[in-house]
Amino acid sequence: MSDRKGWGKTVIGWFIVPEEQAQGDLAASPVDDPATEEIIRRAAAAEPLPVFKSAPPPAATGGRVDFDQVFEAAGITSDERERISRTLELLNSLPAGTDEAVKKQIVMASLRAFGVPIEQIIETGAEELQALEAYIRGGAADVEKLTMEAEQKIREFEQEIANLRQMMQQRVAEQNAVVRVCNSKKLEVQKVLEFFGQEAVAKVVHESPKLHEPAAS
Repeated sequence: MSDRKGWGKTVIGWFIVPEEQAQGDLAASPVDDPATEEIIRRAAAAEPLPVFKSAPPPAATGGRVDFDQVFEAAGITSDERERISRTLELLNSLPAGTDEAVKKQIVMASLRAFGVPIEQIIETGAEELQALEAYIRGGAADVEKLTMEAEQKIREFEQEIANLRQMMQQRVAEQNAVVRVCNSKKLEVQKVLEFFGQEAVAKVVHESPKLHEPAAS
């Protein structure tokens, strides 16, 4: 176990994910999880890898990755990918608990028997890991950019909402003031009409073309 971790951190470096981080990535919850956000930030901050030169890789719609297309975009041929797949199938076909030295002898002998160049398999495996790391970094950079733009728009919308709320509150307050002062003025005018009496006022209102009789409450 320690050999794998040391090999991953010192020989291959950036495109081997240490085992603890891989477990954390798999257990990570949605995008609002701080650990997940930190993983994306680190990947987005890493230097882009010039792997996809001929054509951009496909988008991971719904989080699903078409590995064949990703590797194809990285210039890894189907024959090269097939060698990795066959080697993996051979490894997985060995009985559990097989000694590592014995396992290596069996796999190496089988590959040589089929005339598969070991160095090319290693190179293709490294290429695939490099392509996947480049894919992760590219996607993370896109997510980081989208997140920043979305957060900026959210802040703008929140400010607009706050301005609209303030405008509504101000308008309501103004209308309340209008109601108060108008009712106060109505009381003054009402005093004059009450002086002439209800019957006289009703007659004038009914006969005047300028006035509309108030609806019965």
